[in-house]
Amino acid sequence: MWLKVNFLLFLVTLGCGVYWFAQAVARRWLYIRLGQPNDPVDEGARRQGLSDFMKQVFGHRKLMKDRRSGWMHGVIFYGFIVLQFGALDVIYKGLSGGGTFPLFRFQAFSLMQELTVALVLLAMLYAAFRRYVEQLPRLKRGWKPSLVVFFIFFLMLSVLLSLTFDRVVQGLAPSGYAPISSFLAAGFQGLSGEAALVLFYVCWWMHLLILLAFLVYVPQSKHFHIISAPVNLWLKRGGGKTHPLKALDLEEEDTETFGVGRIEDFSQKQMLDFYACVECGRCTNVCPASNTGKVLSPMHLITKLRDHLTEKGAAVTSKSPWVPAFAFTDHEQVRAHRMVEGMEWTEVQGSLITDIRPTVGWQQASWQTQTETRPEELELIGDVMTEGEIWACTTCRNCEDQCPVGNEHVDKIIDLRRHLVLMQGSVPTDGQRAMQNIERQSNPWGLNRNDRANWRSDLEALGINVPTVKENPKFDYLLFVGSMGSYDLRSRKITVALVRLLREAGVNFAILGTEEKNSGDTPRRMGNEFLFQQLCQENIETFQRYRVRRIVTACPHTYNTLKNEYPDFGLKGVEVLHHTELLAKLLAEGRLKPEARVRERITYHDSCYLGRYNGVYEQPRDILRAIPGVELVEMERSRENGMCCGAGGGMMWMEEAGGKRVNQARTEQALLTKPTVISSACPYCLTMMEDGTKLKNVEDRVQAKDVAELLARSVFGEA
Repeated sequence: MWLKVNFLLFLVTLGCGVYWFAQAVARRWLYIRLGQPNDPVDEGARRQGLSDFMKQVFGHRKLMKDRRSGWMHGVIFYGFIVLQFGALDVIYKGLSGGGTFPLFRFQAFSLMQELTVALVLLAMLYAAFRRYVEQLPRLKRGWKPSLVVFFIFFLMLSVLLSLTFDRVVQGLAPSGYAPISSFLAAGFQGLSGEAALVLFYVCWWMHLLILLAFLVYVPQSKHFHIISAPVNLWLKRGGGKTHPLKALDLEEEDTETFGVGRIEDFSQKQMLDFYACVECGRCTNVCPASNTGKVLSPMHLITKLRDHLTEKGAAVTSKSPWVPAFAFTDHEQVRAHRMVEGMEWTEVQGSLITDIRPTVGWQQASWQTQTETRPEELELIGDVMTEGEIWACTTCRNCEDQCPVGNEHVDKIIDLRRHLVLMQGSVPTDGQRAMQNIERQSNPWGLNRNDRANWRSDLEALGINVPTVKENPKFDYLLFVGSMGSYDLRSRKITVALVRLLREAGVNFAILGTEEKNSGDTPRRMGNEFLFQQLCQENIETFQRYRVRRIVTACPHTYNTLKNEYPDFGLKGVEVLHHTELLAKLLAEGRLKPEARVRERITYHDSCYLGRYNGVYEQPRDILRAIPGVELVEMERSRENGMCCGAGGGMMWMEEAGGKRVNQARTEQALLTKPTVISSACPYCLTMMEDGTKLKNVEDRVQAKDVAELLARSVFGEA
């Protein structure tokens, strides 16, 4: 009789738990549906991204960027998969009065179950150690982050105790296949069968209630990523690779707003990002803005938008996110989180090159609950995200490279910038000046557009003529010089070195001369989609007029824009190369012969738009390795995890607000390798690194050089 009563109580409890879980998930899905429809999915890209999806979800590829955390999470992840089968066995024991689930009647499963419990407990102890003893700055502390530790600890304990008292009830002898429960059972041998049975069911119900409580808690916490993260990774655009920014339809007559000015303006996929976030802080830990004391924190960007979506979604749909309702009576009061102005900024004293603690501390102190404000009354830009945060981003995508759940931070920031620029006309003064100059003269300085090809005079003394496409209509490569390579005096030296190398290798190339326009990268990253599309269309028309088949450029920002974003606007069948890709190819073919020794200790700085955006890491290094006499040394943060120089996202033309300059921090990282040359393959990076050596007063002993300059020095035997 008591087994029937136990079974009925089990069904009622299970039904309540599953119902509340489904209700919590359904309400968050209701909030997500407030967003804009997603773009059509490229099934070809998705199939290509299947391998990446499997590596991310089951191989923990991103998590393994931090080995210790990766292995810890791997134990918990796979441990819980094993323990779901164990849970079936434990539940079956309680419902059947001590039987074993038919599929698990083998001793190896018992051993695996107990070892898994022990490993998960050890992993949770290590998780608590990292959070509260090591106190990693990227990890949040408090009762909410700690709750899961208690959930898992007592869940594991209830499993062991259930197995222990089951052994006592059954009178089983100690077994090497159940080492932990056998050891514990030895301490309860004096119990009567009835007392052991009572204790078994106490532990059995404790296990069931904790398991179901955890199930209900998951969608109402950061642990919703257990469900949402795999979906988010599957829906990630571009098959898991870095994708171009979404193009705006500027001619759509029904469009009332551009960019994102309300939480509902985000797409449903972007909203899924909010609920996939695990709050691990890896994004903030690598962000150049957070690292140098700016207000932007990518993790808090996501969590603030998630809080706002949940609160506004609840207000709009009249469906509370918190279930069961009786457990959250205090949440019935109308409340909303918002950024509180005037919070004190605390500078951390010390000799650290980078430090995220001021940013994290300010974000946590400023994001406060307001009971007198309704969520629907808040402004997304101003109350949730400040303009200072929006303009601090360098668009380096290091945050996305580190994110284990596939969140896309940069696209959201660009969407917010688009609203500021196109709808509110709100842009930092120096950024506005740069865009106006690009619009008027097609370069950020406002220099005469007719002077774009004047850099050729630098080559006249060497007797080198650089033909235009009109003068050499049968060219193989179009050299797209870009604004930096055309006007900036320091970057012009890169252009000169590149031209000399192309001539030496016998490459048939030409330039557009005064017909070349700005690529539009800067306006697009700053949110001026209108100006970008205008420049894009004009450049494409020029390319088509001269039947351009191949383009080479020394600027990674131009390279990325032409290669990955122009195709959305009609540039098809054109191969785009970065100058390091072409030079590495010419070296491999033997068309360039670096013979003079260059006795330099060189550390190479990876450009974000060349590396993380396009995966070009080896070609620049191959070039440097091919130069006799070069000693190549790597910075601690290099390749995929290389730190931004601070110039991307339009920051080349804007002053940084607060904290240490990003290029200073990056230069300090480079100087730790004791180089004589800091090399790069980007005119923006070169400028920032050169300025960094000046800030550190080491420009007399540490030079900043482009890869092409160093190669030319060896090929032509010049000091």
